[in-house]
Amino acid sequence: MTVNDDSFTNWMHREEIAESMIPIIGKLHREQDVNVLLHSRSLVNKSVVSILKTHRFARQIAGEELSVTETMPFLRALTTLDLGPSQIDIGMLAATYRADDRGLTVEDFTAEAVAGATGANKIDRRDSRDVVLYGFGRIGRLIARLLIEKAGSGNGLRLRAIVVRKASGQDIVKRASLLRRDSIHGQFSGTITVDEANSKIIANGNEIKVIYSDDPTSVDYTEYGIKDAILIDNTGRWRDREGLSNHLRPGIAKVVLTAPGKGDVPNIVHGVNHDTIKDDEQILSCASCTTNAIVPPLKAMADEYGVLRGHVETVHSYTNDQNLLDNYHSSDRRGRSAALNMVITETGAASAVAKALPELDAPITGSSIRVPVPDVSIAILSLRLGRETTREEVLDYLRNVSLASPLKRQIDFISAPDAVSSDFIGSRHASIVDAGATKVDGDSAILYLWYDNEFGYSCQVIRVVQHVSGVEYPTYPAPAV
Repeated sequence: MTVNDDSFTNWMHREEIAESMIPIIGKLHREQDVNVLLHSRSLVNKSVVSILKTHRFARQIAGEELSVTETMPFLRALTTLDLGPSQIDIGMLAATYRADDRGLTVEDFTAEAVAGATGANKIDRRDSRDVVLYGFGRIGRLIARLLIEKAGSGNGLRLRAIVVRKASGQDIVKRASLLRRDSIHGQFSGTITVDEANSKIIANGNEIKVIYSDDPTSVDYTEYGIKDAILIDNTGRWRDREGLSNHLRPGIAKVVLTAPGKGDVPNIVHGVNHDTIKDDEQILSCASCTTNAIVPPLKAMADEYGVLRGHVETVHSYTNDQNLLDNYHSSDRRGRSAALNMVITETGAASAVAKALPELDAPITGSSIRVPVPDVSIAILSLRLGRETTREEVLDYLRNVSLASPLKRQIDFISAPDAVSSDFIGSRHASIVDAGATKVDGDSAILYLWYDNEFGYSCQVIRVVQHVSGVEYPTYPAPAV
């Protein structure tokens, strides 16, 4: 047998194992509401090749490839347990087991590591919580995709309706088509049909009512069987408490804004300050995509090294707010062609840090340049630290944060030497640390943070909505504090 034949045989063996993982992962998800992860990446509804690629990607953050032969025993061990709703990271199970020297079997170690989700400790499965999308643009459609994707177990969040302004022609057909096909994020994973007579879009069996309205005070959601719902405002038309309060109509319990909130509206970055949300708070904001990208790594650096001051420069993909060709715009420079120019503009992300991270007593300034790419941005975070350090120490620390800290769902880490912006389309993390670009000199550190300003941000919004709805299930093994 040649070396190539040996490699191919090994690949086929791993394919077979990954194939056998799929029904186990699916059954755990459907019957026990367990989301199986691998280093914070969900394996639910993933293909054989996707499962293998996710294992392969572990080498970028952990330094070595993780094999399905290592994780499969832990997955099998989960099937023997009386599990309740939870998220279980089999990558972390394998890593922590490797470091454990007590000689436990895989079965005993797994039972101990996930004990908080088993037997008398397990939490009850939640009833589904209604969700309404007000607006159906770039972020609205991605949030819809995520809500539909997560509806597989029949619990958790349930997208019941979208509210839009009536357009001429085949309005609902065109909106369904935009949900089905996306030039950046690709095809919708599943099937979509349209019921024009009843003004519904049916996506993977989820019936979504299309409500036409240009005035939030004119809608009674209980007429559509919607109750105690969380409304996600994707329009950005109202950003203060007074304006957003207009959404609190019959059937709506809470309002979540996908833009920076003004005045006393709490700006929430999941992973950093979501635990400060009061139970009786009805209106909150998920801040901006850039705020979500910089605040988690900023908190991580402040916790370990202290931060005396900082500046963030965002190189940001163009958005719908800009013109395709030169034309009038109320803001400076944004009237110039987005597809042909780098455009200097403002960002409110730096000032928003104070709302999301009030304990950080350091001035943070910021500016932005819009560039001719349709998605994925990079934040260059330049920090003056409270103590001197080295590049190696910072990278080791941030790699560990991405693997085993409470911020592991927000911060990803990559060491690929030729990574470019399009590589991060579809990333579910708030930001990705580029190890190769990181610079450290004494008490000065410069971090390059990639982020999918559409999809990664939408994932952060979903995490906030899951938290306030009570369907954010605990993760095991528990991350180190």
